[in-house]
Amino acid sequence: MTEQRKTSVGRRDFLRALGAGAGVAVTAAAPLATPAHADTETNDEKRKARYKPNSPEVQTYYRVNRYPGAK
Repeated sequence: MTEQRKTSVGRRDFLRALGAGAGVAVTAAAPLATPAHADTETNDEKRKARYKPNSPEVQTYYRVNRYPGAK
C-alpha cells in the first residue's frame, strides 16, 4: 500500500503566519508613509484664524441646521 502524506496547516499556524506577514508588510511600508505637509507652515500661518463665520459654507450650515428657539 502506498501511504500518502497529508500536509495540512492548522488554523492557529495559518493565523500566526498571516499575522507575521501583515506585521512585515506594515514595517516595510512605514518609511513610505510620511506626512504630506509636515512643517510647511510658518508659525504665523499656524496661529492665524481659520474660522470665518461669514463664509458661505458656515452660513449654509447654520441655515440648514436651525435649532428651535435660535434666531
